[in-house]
Amino acid sequence: MTANPLALLFDGADEVLAGMKRAEDAGTDHPNDAWAEIEPIHPRKLDLTVAEVVDETVTTKTFRLRRTDGAPMPPFLAGQYVNLHVEVDGVATSRAFSISSSPTIREYYDLTVRRLPGGRVSNHLIDTVKAGDRLTSGGPIGTFFHDPLYHGDDVVFLAGGSGVAPAMSMIGDIADNGLARRITLVYGSRRADDVIFRDELDALEARLPGLTVHHVISEPGPDWTGAVTPLNAELIAELVGPLAGRMTYLCGPPGKYEFLIKELMSLGHPRRRIRYEDNSVAVQPGDDPRWPEGVDPQGTVTVTVRGRKAITVPRGRNLLEALEDNGMPQEASCRSGECSLCRVRVCSGEVFHAAEAKLRKADETFGFAHSCVAYPLTDVEIDF
Repeated sequence: MTANPLALLFDGADEVLAGMKRAEDAGTDHPNDAWAEIEPIHPRKLDLTVAEVVDETVTTKTFRLRRTDGAPMPPFLAGQYVNLHVEVDGVATSRAFSISSSPTIREYYDLTVRRLPGGRVSNHLIDTVKAGDRLTSGGPIGTFFHDPLYHGDDVVFLAGGSGVAPAMSMIGDIADNGLARRITLVYGSRRADDVIFRDELDALEARLPGLTVHHVISEPGPDWTGAVTPLNAELIAELVGPLAGRMTYLCGPPGKYEFLIKELMSLGHPRRRIRYEDNSVAVQPGDDPRWPEGVDPQGTVTVTVRGRKAITVPRGRNLLEALEDNGMPQEASCRSGECSLCRVRVCSGEVFHAAEAKLRKADETFGFAHSCVAYPLTDVEIDF
């Protein structure tokens, strides 16, 4: 019997062809056991154990997570994140954290978490979670990753604080696979003694000819001789050089994105060549210039969940967190309006969507809201 010539195209092609044959024999592209085939690669839930907690700086820790059953971690693309599920003060909630370890490492994921003022989950993790604790998460997800086919092999990364995490994963991917890529990292921190991965970045820069790292400090001490903020068009041009043909990634305080995009575009950099990590909300609703004039974000309204109960919440509290606070947690992942897992149908009333909301045409047509970035302007009734 002659072998299928397609099986010679790439490693593993024979398994793909066998799967296609099984689907053909079953008479459907989606056999009943489809989830059994998908689950090992993209699981809906990961049971994890904290193997190690690394003190990175006075504000930051890295949590090394392994699967409790000892199985390999699912594959991911450098730059992606997982949604970590926790219970804080009796409230079940979750947060998205970028994976900082290289995708070549399948034994564990590293999640690097920085303390945020008032941060419910970041402070809980840093203050209470220790080696041996059990956690759960969803599988890897997200569109913030490097695609060499479309993004090229010369990229610029503007990171701030724990936003260096996906950059570290991308750099690790380059180092581990010997990829012929050039990456220029401009990394902003508040103080020189609070730079995450400082030693690792120094070692990688010395080892990789295609890596250049520039540190920018906002509160420099007397011994600091490097760049200082503001990170504006002038400083970007000085540190990075010509941007023509290069893809630029933004990852850091989301409130800086709008400013940085304008600064990059003022240098002639096209918007299509600027990407940013979109798993947090940049602006509080009351500070959003699109927020309706005269509407108090602290004023309360009634949110009725069809078939369940009615709750009273401030207009400035997004629906997802309001539901979590009242014992009705939603499925969620990005918590920034991108993934749409937390959609609810608005049966009556009016909601305000943050600018980050990636509403689909069907959402607008059939009255769905992305609850993580939807704020009730009036009394509303929702269903999910």
